[in-house]
Amino acid sequence: MEVDEETGAEVKLEKAKITLNDCLACSGCITSAESVLITQQSQQEVYSILQQNQDCRKFGLHNEVKCVVVSVSPQARASLAAKYNLSALLTAQKLTAFFHKLGCDFVFDTSFSRDFSLVETQREFVTRYRSKSALPMLASACPGWICYAEKTHGAYILPYISTTKSPQQIMGSLVKDLFARKLDKTPDQIYHVSVMPCYDKKLEASREDFYNDLYKTRDVDCVLSTSEVDAMLETEGVNLSDINAADLDGLAGAGELVSHAGGGSGGYLEHVLRHAARELFGLQLNELTFKTLRNEDFKEVSVQHDGVVVLQFASAYGFRNIQNLVQKLKRGKCKYDFVEVMACPSGCLNGGGQLRPQDDESSKELIRRLGGIYASVATRLPEDNPAVETLYREWLGGRDGVKAAALLHTTYHAVNKTVNALNIKW
Repeated sequence: MEVDEETGAEVKLEKAKITLNDCLACSGCITSAESVLITQQSQQEVYSILQQNQDCRKFGLHNEVKCVVVSVSPQARASLAAKYNLSALLTAQKLTAFFHKLGCDFVFDTSFSRDFSLVETQREFVTRYRSKSALPMLASACPGWICYAEKTHGAYILPYISTTKSPQQIMGSLVKDLFARKLDKTPDQIYHVSVMPCYDKKLEASREDFYNDLYKTRDVDCVLSTSEVDAMLETEGVNLSDINAADLDGLAGAGELVSHAGGGSGGYLEHVLRHAARELFGLQLNELTFKTLRNEDFKEVSVQHDGVVVLQFASAYGFRNIQNLVQKLKRGKCKYDFVEVMACPSGCLNGGGQLRPQDDESSKELIRRLGGIYASVATRLPEDNPAVETLYREWLGGRDGVKAAALLHTTYHAVNKTVNALNIKW
């Protein structure tokens, strides 16, 4: 609404629409093909699949009913917990009940797939460090950062990025391969929805690298942001607090709620650092002491052995810090061995798809509260999860096999810029 300066009356404004013609064509955002793919990922698409399932059951077409699996990220869960004043566990249980009532079959927590992502990142770093190749290794869990790297810095920066898939995409491998086999279904018979804190996860799910040509299906069919799930609650006319809690579903064994130490973006820096110190130098690290650099979103930590600094790690959140990091790397002045890179300032808890502050709460206060909720969940080292070791052996045929490489790792692609300042419509 706006107030007419002459009459003082309130006038309803038309909804703003931004098209690709409004883009500055810096190649840092999305292409027209990507924008089409994103429109296919919304709560309306989920409702459409659930309605199709109802129709198929009604007319006896049971073979055409898709098994609907929902994977919820811990950051999205924390955001909903903050809004509804619930604990992390209660939020997980109530979300499970909500999605079951809608007609979804299973609801999983992506902390399980993050176990694999952390283990693979740890192993990849140790391998690179020993061979002194492609260092610093840059974390790969953030799709906004990956998109920026591919479209802005291309072939120069891509070799430094970890090839390990993000938790979302490893969950896609788990659901469409392992879980599909468990249910005696083909990948295309499962509709996989993930609930994520940022919209860039929609782009990530849409990558051709995560498309199964044989079954014509994606590892993750639809990505919903936290705010979109909250909109679904409003559509259904229910308050999350009022929903009866349900038992958690488990992808491999009983359902449980377990997290990882190291902050609200997955803890890649801390887990890789502790593992590398132990594996490479036989060091058991106690509490880590971080040094804040330009701002709170750029920190570093180092490990000494026999009085010599042997490991230097950093976290760089937000594009201002990412750009500084890339420039240092290009000038050969980057001293780090590993960097946890996230596009959003304050990391994944502050993702663009998260719920915004309410009432008089500031963004910083909300982030602080989200951090507390996120950290309230008991943590476990990924390698201490017995199901992980079992699945490496029984599902992947070993840690170093072809299947492990195919299902847990990916590749990146430099995007050629085809637009210049001369043909931009200003």
